[in-house]
Amino acid sequence: MPNTSQRTDLALERANSIKSEAPLPDGINVSSKKTSCFEITDVSVTTDTASEKIDKPKGRYITLETSSRLDMRPQNFEQSAIDLAEEICSLMKSPESVLVVGLGNEEITPDSLGPRVISHIFSTRHIKTNAPTLFSSDLGEVCAISPGVMGQTGIEVGELIKSVCESVKPSLVIAVDALACSELSHLGKTVQLTDTGISPGSGVLNSRKELSLSTLGIPCIAVGVPTIADLSTNAQNGPLMVTPRSVDKLISCSAQLISSALNLALHPGLNLEEIISLTS
Repeated sequence: MPNTSQRTDLALERANSIKSEAPLPDGINVSSKKTSCFEITDVSVTTDTASEKIDKPKGRYITLETSSRLDMRPQNFEQSAIDLAEEICSLMKSPESVLVVGLGNEEITPDSLGPRVISHIFSTRHIKTNAPTLFSSDLGEVCAISPGVMGQTGIEVGELIKSVCESVKPSLVIAVDALACSELSHLGKTVQLTDTGISPGSGVLNSRKELSLSTLGIPCIAVGVPTIADLSTNAQNGPLMVTPRSVDKLISCSAQLISSALNLALHPGLNLEEIISLTS
């Protein structure tokens, strides 16, 4: 079994931790491909036994790794956003309407990825509702929310999102959150997508109520970037979590990349230049 005290949200790291000891068990399939911008690894967990072995729910986990950290806007930013959008689309299955949720605490920089992404999402639900003549087939029906954290609101994020879903009735939730990793090579260089939903805070063993098909009643995709890494679980000194010195730039550039990719995926009739003009 993998070390369940290991602080990581990345299925790739869980798979690697058992692959190093023996071949991957039945029910865990790993494939990979390369684009001009990313090395992409697709981990599929298909059985209950494999789920227990990897300590992850059944589903798909797509990891996109860059050769350099995401704290700099790459020269090939547009193609990076397009590549990421294509992988998001592979998990979406053409939803009629989408709620994008930005998880995290905007006042704590390493945890502010979700709220920062939400600030760049092109929300259109109100257009379709209040000005339908302005709505077109180029646009998807999108709404977005940044619910904060329980320490700020006194309310479980899962309870807030479930209430919002019951009101606006989206056919898909996309949750964006900062993640934790256990390998420095993944810190700030990896984007993970999964169709299993997310348990906010699980990477630092502070898990809150999960957002998933079983809790919300609709599919939930999770998108995130590792912004902290676990360097030590030394019993004497306690765990040591670190974040890059340039974490502010990492959050800013990652938020731009993820929001651009989401907007491309959710509004298929728009190009990146049009999206940037609408969300700047």
